[in-house]
Amino acid sequence: MPWLGLGVYKAAEEGNEVQKAIIEAVELGYRSIDTAAFYENEVGVGEGVRNSGIDRVQLFITTKVWNSEQGYESTLNAFNRSMKKLKMDYIDLYLIHWPVKGKYLDTWKALEKLYEEGYVRAIGVSNFQKHHLEDIFQQSSIVPAVNQVEYHPLLQQTDLLAYCQSKHIQMEAWSPLCRGKLMDNASLQLIGDKYGKSVAQIILRWDIQNQVVTIPKSVNPDRIKSNAEIFDFELDIEDMNTIADLNEDKRVGPDPDHFDF
Repeated sequence: MPWLGLGVYKAAEEGNEVQKAIIEAVELGYRSIDTAAFYENEVGVGEGVRNSGIDRVQLFITTKVWNSEQGYESTLNAFNRSMKKLKMDYIDLYLIHWPVKGKYLDTWKALEKLYEEGYVRAIGVSNFQKHHLEDIFQQSSIVPAVNQVEYHPLLQQTDLLAYCQSKHIQMEAWSPLCRGKLMDNASLQLIGDKYGKSVAQIILRWDIQNQVVTIPKSVNPDRIKSNAEIFDFELDIEDMNTIADLNEDKRVGPDPDHFDF
């Protein structure tokens, strides 16, 4: 799984917006694309992959089952719909989008079946807290490969990260740039000036050095390019600690334990 991917939340199929973003990203070296049934752009993602100019096997494609489709049989049906929209023979990573109470364990059983039958290369979860993961461990021998969660300097979830690492679950950051709320942060601007990098690049580099996969979303070619330019420098320990001190346990998205499913 690549450390950097392209998120396509809110990237529209209309006007080929999502398709153009994927083609641009692949040309710039991206090899991971993250979508979901809820994003309503899986058709465009599939078109973008097929028109990207490289073989499907070189790309890492993630999609997710939405809350209203969770449950054993309904998840299998939802997966089939996603496959038809994407027009792919397999998915690299299939995630449970949110831990819907009373359903996510049956949903996980469906993901296990898809994994065992070879339709997905890896299965995982999104927005799961420690207690949700422990529920899965009680019923399953298959450990989620990934836990995709809100993660940025204002919400660092260090306990969850440590727990996932102890269980060999790869943490992945959605909304890594905090929906743009950190672009004017003075501390991050100073660090950016030190390395000749933007605040966004500093944050994404911080993700990588914390061993968190990151998937910033954009349809802007310049930003897609800029977001990828994070592998030619390394933050020193002082700067890593400065960013760690920014944590406020502040979410910009829903709380998984208080989500209106």
